[in-house]
Formats: sequence, C-alpha cells, structure tokens
Amino acid sequence: MIVAVDGPVAAGKGTLARRLAAHFGFAYLDTGSLYRATARKVLRAGSDPHDVEAAVAAARSLTPEDLTDPALRDEAVGEASSVVAVVAEVREALLGYQRRFAAEPPENAPGAVLDGRDIGTVVCPDADVKFFVSADVEVRARRRFEELRDRGVSADYEAVLADLRRRDERDKGRAAAPLKPASDAHLLDSTNLDIEAAFRAAKDIVASRL
Repeated sequence: MIVAVDGPVAAGKGTLARRLAAHFGFAYLDTGSLYRATARKVLRAGSDPHDVEAAVAAARSLTPEDLTDPALRDEAVGEASSVVAVVAEVREALLGYQRRFAAEPPENAPGAVLDGRDIGTVVCPDADVKFFVSADVEVRARRRFEELRDRGVSADYEAVLADLRRRDERDKGRAAAPLKPASDAHLLDSTNLDIEAAFRAAKDIVASRL
C-alpha cells in the first residue's frame, strides 16, 4: 500500500505521515529531505541555490548518508531547498528515488508513506490513499516559530511568517509540480485540528483500504 501525504510547510503533514507509518508498520520517507539534502550539498560547496547546474549536479549525486545530515533542519537549508525544488531537472533527478521507495519499501515493509508537496499528483498519482494537509499560514508560522524556539534557535515570528508566505507562493507558482491537492485527496485542515484528531481521521481512512 502507498499512502501520499501532501501539504505546505508546517501544516503537520510530516507528523501525520510518521504516525501513520509507525501505526501500520509502513516505511516512511520525508521527500522534503531529498530537496534539503540537495540544497545542503549546494550550500556546502559554496554555490548559489539559484545555480541550476549546481543544483542538478547535487541532486544526481545524493547518497542515503546525505539524508542523515543534522544540518538539513537549518532554516537556511530549508529556504534554499524551496529554491532548488522549483528546478524541473532537480525534481526529475529525485523522482526515481521516490518511486523506487514507494514501489519497494525498505526491509520488506507492507507499505510506504511518503510526505511532500507533489506525492499524490506527480510522484505516486496511483497511491492507494492520498491526503492533503493544510492550515492557515498564521497558524503554521506560529508552529514553526515555537518549534525553532524549542530547539534554541533565535527567531522572529514576523520573519517566519513572511518566509512561509514566500515559500507558499514559490511552491504554488512553480511550473514543475506546483503545490496543490490531488483531485482524489482527502483534505485535512489542521488549523483547528490537533494531531491526535487528524491522526485518528487519517488512520481510519487508511484502515478502510487495507
């Protein structure tokens, strides 16, 4: 079984996807980590994330070890990942990795849960279950701000809000695989829905397809 979980930054899709994978014993892939790892390699090499050739070369040279770099969660890497993600050649280079993971989950898991921006629309359009998790941008900015603060990272709420708005516009407006819900996705608005309620709703939907 393949479960696709899409949505914008800080909507809660990663938490939901991990919970679903753990509950059903499915393999889990945060596809955003592929773009973050690509961005991290570009930055580490001293290149500009807007340099298409550098971004494509980094995407094509990714190794599983690159996905374990703790610096992937840095805000600078997150911003750069949104830049490299609009490059069609980068998305194409990472598409095969994602599809192989979904088709042949590691350790013979009975299914796979992938979260990202275009799983249900591009990466796995035939996924058995699709979710699109959203929330008001102000709520998402508050969540991200509190997450950064809890990690000991200095942050300003207004700056975080402005950053999320920029990233939303870039993700929605890109020519290659823009952020949007699949026509057959189950929509979950987490603005006023806590993770437990969202998980219960999603769990029941997945269970009904097993």
